[in-house]
Amino acid sequence: MIKVNCLNPIAKVGMSLLPDTFGTTGEFSEAEAVLVRSASMHELELPDSLLAVARAGAGTNNIPLDKCAENGIVVFNTPGANANGVKELVIAGMLLASRDIRGGMQWVSDNKADESINKTMEKAKSKFAGTEIKGKTLGIIGLGAIGVLVANAACSLGMKVVGCDPYLSVQNALNLSNEVTIVKSNAEVYAVSDFITIHVPLLDDTKGMINKASISMMKDGVIILNYARDLLVNDNDMAEALESGKVRKYVTDFPNAKTANMNNVIAFPHLGASTEESEDNCAVMAVKEIVDYIENGNIKNSVNYPACDMGKCNKAGRIAVLHKNVPNTISQFTSAIAHINISDMTNKSKGNYGYTMMDLDDKIDNDTVAKIQAINGVIKVRVIK
Repeated sequence: MIKVNCLNPIAKVGMSLLPDTFGTTGEFSEAEAVLVRSASMHELELPDSLLAVARAGAGTNNIPLDKCAENGIVVFNTPGANANGVKELVIAGMLLASRDIRGGMQWVSDNKADESINKTMEKAKSKFAGTEIKGKTLGIIGLGAIGVLVANAACSLGMKVVGCDPYLSVQNALNLSNEVTIVKSNAEVYAVSDFITIHVPLLDDTKGMINKASISMMKDGVIILNYARDLLVNDNDMAEALESGKVRKYVTDFPNAKTANMNNVIAFPHLGASTEESEDNCAVMAVKEIVDYIENGNIKNSVNYPACDMGKCNKAGRIAVLHKNVPNTISQFTSAIAHINISDMTNKSKGNYGYTMMDLDDKIDNDTVAKIQAINGVIKVRVIK
């Protein structure tokens, strides 16, 4: 029985996909697989039994990726599973920032005791007038699963859309509306956009990317939307830009003690993926990733090990080796297993780590597994079949 520990509640529609050979445990220390949403794992002692962690969401800042990789623990995420939920909130954010909907609603609440409210509102409503988004230019930094959906929706709403993503995948490019203009630099996006929305991961080179220098390249009165990560925006520089009017509104799904108290900030309590549909989609994808990895050795959507998919094994045996990405590794594997015919093999690498799967015409014995485990750079050997 494979023991699965849930550090956060995971939607039932996902948990129901666990095979009979899997069972849940409340003890992290004995888990072979972990499902997590927002709980931090950085302070947890990783058990020797742990094979995989699946984050039911896209961001993995709450997981010690390097530590997991060093211990042969594959970390998965669920890219795109919550994309539609975030896309819809981005559109809502643009509308809220364009027109003072909040102010108008608050006026109604403040004046609800007025028996003539239906008349007095006609005089008051001019204070809450705004602008339409049709015909405006939306700039998108990052055209991943969310960015593409936002771009296509904005085009459908009559907006002009420009986007920048040096890592744009073939699949996302194919899914992108032909009305979207792709540019080569963020600076080109900044220069022409009335709205700018960022959809990039938090990395060393993206941290604080919206700052005094980048804001200076933007149009006066620009509206900036951040549904990606809090630290992509320099709070002090944003406060200054809002005060001067350079930035008209800042919409964020990641309020903190500073931004929550700024004028002209529209903040949500991290609601981007907080829909029933998103939570279900993430749970389903996370569970499928865990099961496929443990049962078949396949890696899909890992953030610390390379993608590697050999389907289901129809041979007598299959082994999977997690190892450092160093020269001559494959030749040592094949030498150690020379007495068994290798019918198929796949080797992939990602950064400092590699992953090798071999389908065998005979089952592998314990002595051969020990020989492979003893090879320099090998982290973990798994006998899948």
